[in-house]
Amino acid sequence: MNKEEYMKIALKEAEKAYKELEVPVGAIIVKDNKIIARAYNEKEGKHDATKHAEILAIQKASKKLKTWRLYDCDMYVTLEPCSMCAGALIQSRIRKVYIGTMDEKTGSCGSVLNLLEDYKFNHKVEIEYGICKEECEKILKDFFKYLRESKK
Repeated sequence: MNKEEYMKIALKEAEKAYKELEVPVGAIIVKDNKIIARAYNEKEGKHDATKHAEILAIQKASKKLKTWRLYDCDMYVTLEPCSMCAGALIQSRIRKVYIGTMDEKTGSCGSVLNLLEDYKFNHKVEIEYGICKEECEKILKDFFKYLRESKK
C-alpha cells in the first residue's frame, strides 16, 4: 500500500468518530507494511481528555507487539497531533508520522509549535505533511458545520 491508501484507512477511523459525534480524527499504526492498530477519538464518549486517536492507537500497537517501544512503526493520522500526542509519539519511539492536515489551534508538530523537531529529545520522529490533505480537512469542516447547524 502507498501513503494515500494508508491515510484513507485512517480517514475511515475518523468517520467512525464523526458518527459518534467525536471530533473526527483517525489514526493507524503500520509495521512491516501491515496495519497493527487503528483508532479514533473517544474523548466525549469516554469522558476522558486522553482518549485521542493517537494515544489509543499507540496503546493498541504496544499491546499487540508486547512492548512500548514501537521502533520501525509509522503512524498515519488525519489531524496534526497536539502536544500530548506528540509527546506520546516521542515516548513510544514511533519512526515516522504522516499527517493529513494541520491544526492551527493546538497542533504541536509544526503549526503552533513543533515538539518533534525543535527540541533535543532522546528520540526523533520523522514527519511528512499533507497526505490526503483535502479529505482530512473536509471531514473536520463538515463535522463542525454539522455541530453549528444542529445548535440552531
